[in-house]
Amino acid sequence: MTRRELDSARIADPGLRAAYAHCRRLNARHGRTYFLATRLLPARRRPAVHALYGFARWADDIVDDLASEQAPGVRDKRLTELEGELGAGLRTGQSAEPVVRALADTARTYGIPHEHFADFMTSMRDDLTITDYATYDDLRAYMHGSAAVIGLQMLPVLGTVVPRDVAAPHAAALGVAFQLTNFLRDVGEDLDRGRVYLPADLLAAHGAHRDLLEWSRATGRTDPRIRAALEAAAALTRSVYREAEPGIAMLEPRVRPCIRTAFTLYGGILDAIAGDGYAVVQRRSVVPRRRRAAVALTGLAGILCARLRPPPLRSPRAAPEGHRRQLTHRRP
Repeated sequence: MTRRELDSARIADPGLRAAYAHCRRLNARHGRTYFLATRLLPARRRPAVHALYGFARWADDIVDDLASEQAPGVRDKRLTELEGELGAGLRTGQSAEPVVRALADTARTYGIPHEHFADFMTSMRDDLTITDYATYDDLRAYMHGSAAVIGLQMLPVLGTVVPRDVAAPHAAALGVAFQLTNFLRDVGEDLDRGRVYLPADLLAAHGAHRDLLEWSRATGRTDPRIRAALEAAAALTRSVYREAEPGIAMLEPRVRPCIRTAFTLYGGILDAIAGDGYAVVQRRSVVPRRRRAAVALTGLAGILCARLRPPPLRSPRAAPEGHRRQLTHRRP
């Protein structure tokens, strides 16, 4: 499948093909839900999505690896090195790091503004020193870089049937909705990392607080105040999904089944959390494999319907040479 994807995207350089293949392996290994949805995209768009995900995964692993004993100073140094490699890669289109090389090629091909990557790195650096958030507004500021810009990076790759700035707020909201879902699913693991992503004001509104979460994690015991706060966080997350959903119809028809599948699968994580009694402090809730398969089949049916429609515009890589030159020299 990798060769077909690379051929469809007209990626011919052997080193660049290897870089994209490396990103695909990262996606397959670390993002089961995301990778499943990506498989529903037209083949020519998948390498770019793998590159975007692969870079985000790499940076995230620097700050989030539970098995690592590296001090914050060491991780800060690694992030600084990554930022330097990223900046050089975006300027030159070249890098010895395969993830950066694939990302730079994707950014140039699809005209992705470079500030989205800078904002992402800022939020990654925040994770080295910030361990909780007082308010939801504070958390949203962090999620602009860690989640909203991921949706904005994806938008040029997916393509839209409306002006991009019309679809952009919905794409950003979908990135935030996915991350809020991850925050809920990973409450226990984040506590092990010394972090709490549930805003303190949301916890306090239900009589909960960080110390109570840490007590629950340490003892395995539950508390109704924690459950009430988690239910409120889930309701808040669902409201962001509602904000994001109109954007799916703004995408090119052939990519809608993929994004709809991701939308449904991630929403299913919220259902799994509720079905598990909001026990996320003690354990991670998982969408059953049978449910994931059923959603994927629905996505495939959507693809078959989309293929009956007129084909969308060709990808930037296949555009006429004059247009390609204009696109690939865009600057943020």
